[in-house]
Amino acid sequence: MVNAVDAALPKLEAELRRGVVVLAVLSQLRTPQYGYSLRQALDAGGMPIEEGTLYPLLRRLESQGVLESSWRTDASSPRRYYRLSPDGERLYDELRETWRRQVDVMDKLLD
Repeated sequence: MVNAVDAALPKLEAELRRGVVVLAVLSQLRTPQYGYSLRQALDAGGMPIEEGTLYPLLRRLESQGVLESSWRTDASSPRRYYRLSPDGERLYDELRETWRRQVDVMDKLLD
C-alpha cells in the first residue's frame, strides 16, 4: 500500500519543476544554442528535460517574442539556433530577480 507522501510527492515535484523550466531554458540561451546542445547544457546543470517538453517550449517562447532563431547550415546537418531576443533578455533579468526573491522568502520560511 502506498502512503500519502509517496503518492503525492512525484506530482508535487513535477509542479515545482514546471515552474522553473522556463527560467532554466532562458538562462542557457544568453548565447546561441541548438536544441540538442541546450538539452545537454540543462542536463549537465542538473535540469534534464525531454525533447517533447523542450521543443514545444522553444517554439512557444519564440512565438511570444522571447527567443529569436536562425538556421545554420555550415555544419554537416542544418541546425536551428535559439537565442534570447532583446525582450527575452529583459524577461530573463526580471524572472531571475523574481526567482532570487522567492528563494530568499522560502529560505526564511523553511528555517
